Amino acid sequence: MAVPIHQLKAEFFKTLGHPARIRVLEVLREGERSVGQLVPEVGIEASHLSQQLATLRRANLVQTRKEGPSVIYSVENPDIFELLEVAKRILTSSLLQSRELLEELESDPN
Repeated sequence: MAVPIHQLKAEFFKTLGHPARIRVLEVLREGERSVGQLVPEVGIEASHLSQQLATLRRANLVQTRKEGPSVIYSVENPDIFELLEVAKRILTSSLLQSRELLEELESDPN
């Protein structure tokens, strides 16, 4: 029996549901990086970062290649950056609406 597409989408978004994974993708937008280069940019310990990278790799969101003793990570499909941009636009719009509502509430004399 085939897995319903809505379930696959839910699993995909679950993979993106961790701040460190989002940050990894944002950093990799600038180009491929080794774990050592990602650690200071993502801001988590190497062991935790490795777990997050493994999750992204299992979901085929990042790919690896060996370069000497280092493993280099890059984004598998650059369409992920478009998705992150859309998410940013949605969040920005939502926050603007919240700010407008807050301003209305603050200016209401009652």
